[in-house]
Amino acid sequence: MIVSPLDYRYGREEARRIFTEEGRLQYMLTVESKIAEAESEIGLIPREDAEEIGKKSTTEFVKPERVKEIEKEIGHDVMAMVKALSEVSGESGRYVHLGATSNDINDTATALQLKDFYEILENDLFRLGEALAALATKYKETVMIGRTHGQHALPITFGLKNAVYLSEIMRHIDRLNDSRKRVLVGKFMGAVGTGAALGENSIKVQELVMNRLGIGSEEGPTQLVGRDRYIEYVSVLSSIATTLEKFATEIRNLQRPEIDEVQEPFDEEKQVGSSTMAQKMNPVVSENIASLARVIRGFITPMHESAILWHERDLTNSASERFIIPYTSILLDDILNKMAWVFENLKVRPEKMLQNLMSDDLILGEAYIMNLVGAGYSRQDAHEIVRKGSMEARRSGMKLKSVIEKSIGKPLEVLDPKSYIGNSVKITEDAVRSFKKRKRFKQS
Repeated sequence: MIVSPLDYRYGREEARRIFTEEGRLQYMLTVESKIAEAESEIGLIPREDAEEIGKKSTTEFVKPERVKEIEKEIGHDVMAMVKALSEVSGESGRYVHLGATSNDINDTATALQLKDFYEILENDLFRLGEALAALATKYKETVMIGRTHGQHALPITFGLKNAVYLSEIMRHIDRLNDSRKRVLVGKFMGAVGTGAALGENSIKVQELVMNRLGIGSEEGPTQLVGRDRYIEYVSVLSSIATTLEKFATEIRNLQRPEIDEVQEPFDEEKQVGSSTMAQKMNPVVSENIASLARVIRGFITPMHESAILWHERDLTNSASERFIIPYTSILLDDILNKMAWVFENLKVRPEKMLQNLMSDDLILGEAYIMNLVGAGYSRQDAHEIVRKGSMEARRSGMKLKSVIEKSIGKPLEVLDPKSYIGNSVKITEDAVRSFKKRKRFKQS
């Protein structure tokens, strides 16, 4: 019986595969094989036994069903894996897990899972960045209303809006890459982190194991790696999820019929918007992104709580982490790809943006202030003239320009909202250029 929506509704197979039961078992077996390999290198176990353990450390030989069968009998998941690997390794099985404790395997396997997922996540961010860069470039001169507090503020360009989003994604790429060295860390220092079982060899063996696995070593181990590392990981993911919800919320707002400047992709031939209101074209993907982003952020508190352990360790983190790490990872990959798809196929309505922009000239309030200052008024006096004028324009339905001219008794310079966009184009081009530079660096 399937219970989790991850198994039938959310998540891409590429990400889910890393966190499956069989996938997790393979990561654990890989750690065991590298431990045996490192121990043979310094003469702790015979090389032929390490090679045999390495050959059998795959789910082709160690079946998940057998591991679960043993666990049901002995009540310990890691030891069940150890026994199953020992069974298939013959005489060499006597060296499996030598000097190790459970979390040497668990935490190092988690680091390997996250190492693989980091590559997926970085690719996801670059895919989204590509979509935003394309929109920014295409619409860098497409003028629209800039809104603050939900009200008309000043003209901007749709390209600039996407360049702002692109800049945020670039910062997330930087955060993700910077966190690798702290998150992708394993350990092999035994029960309380002293390495006593292997004595003077322990630090060398840990170094060999982690080097072979391509991850860092915990420099301050207890029985596990520091949970501040996982807190950072979940925090980075939650921050990205927050950004995606912000993007999705903007699309939902701009798609409202009274604004109608963009539209989420909608298959007009087949897609159903509502079971009863057949005319509707709901932004369901953007809403789904917002919903799942909240689930991801919801794991921040449990992850912090999981770092508060007794002495050198207890098990109060174990069950929660089995949810937190896979769920946050799989769901973030899911909504990143959905967000990229939305932007890649976004329906943009420049004509509606222009219509909304030209609906009145109140959006030129700041420009009129600058115009008055240029004509000799103080900045504060100019502000008050425009403030009062805008109130009168709203009441009377007159243009703000006409009201101000009536107030000061002389004509103002004719201003065009389409020309009042400052450095929008340059800012947009700079952001796109910066993204392309990052992309070239990633590919090199």
